[in-house]
Amino acid sequence: MKDRVLTGYRPTGKLHLGHWFGNLQNMLALQESYDAFYFVADWHALTSEWADPSHIAQFTTEMVLDWLAAGLDPARCTIYRQSDIPEIAEMALYFNMVTPMSWLERTPSYKEQQQQIGDKDLSNVGFFLYPSLMATDIVIMRSRYVPVGEDQAPHLELTREIVRRFNNTYGEYLPEPQALIEKSGARVPGLDGRKMSKSYGNGIFINDDPDVIRKKVMTCLTDPARKLKTDAGDPDICPLHQIHKLIADANSIADWERCCRAAECGCVAHKKALADDLVAYLEPFQARRRELDANPDYAAEVLAAGAAKARPVATETVAQLRQMIGL
Repeated sequence: MKDRVLTGYRPTGKLHLGHWFGNLQNMLALQESYDAFYFVADWHALTSEWADPSHIAQFTTEMVLDWLAAGLDPARCTIYRQSDIPEIAEMALYFNMVTPMSWLERTPSYKEQQQQIGDKDLSNVGFFLYPSLMATDIVIMRSRYVPVGEDQAPHLELTREIVRRFNNTYGEYLPEPQALIEKSGARVPGLDGRKMSKSYGNGIFINDDPDVIRKKVMTCLTDPARKLKTDAGDPDICPLHQIHKLIADANSIADWERCCRAAECGCVAHKKALADDLVAYLEPFQARRRELDANPDYAAEVLAAGAAKARPVATETVAQLRQMIGL
């Protein structure tokens, strides 16, 4: 039996390069070595999209097709939708009973997202309880490992604390999940230099048309201290260069670093080169994605098969919790 690993995405928009390099490549590797459970977190999406959830279903379909086009294989991993497992909601209720409000308030992303996402009302209870629901997603499937970046470690530690409190109250049963620090994940800068994010509107989406990719790349921030072509630049602080490093070969990157530091090449030329390389890099994925679009029901079939495999695990976990609590 392989150890189980679990991760999920919120279907709140198209996938961008941050997803591609930050976690999706890691998911492809994990399906080879673990019992990989990958879920579409549509209830999590509802915590911020509650006022207009009309796009969640479509983004769910598109995300599953993107995963499949990228190389996730339903024969080697379990792909399911959160809302297809109603036991998750029941177990989240039990976790909410033992979780102090102060634990949720100290979650790093809670205040951060409230401050940075100004176009949505995040004052709802559902958003406040987001970490508890996330803990449920992990534990209900008896996951041993959760792939996380170093900046996400506090979220998993909260899950472990909730598990410990539950076990101390009702008896030792639930496993404490362990962090599986992503080795291949990369922090991808957005067009404005901040972390690439759907919330910031600074992303290059993996399904963008070539013309769109080229237009976006031409707006990408470079070394802010380099005002003129004759000014020497610093590739280490250039968002454009950091993106290019992810897709170009080492010799090409070395050439751009040298000429930038020596002020022998301009940012416009570098942007054009990145755009060409990025269009070529994404073409194989986009070709596979177009093939999948020919079968619009395939995503639903994959999700149904995944739910059929994942739900019995959740049912068994919740049945045991009911007995332990005495319901």
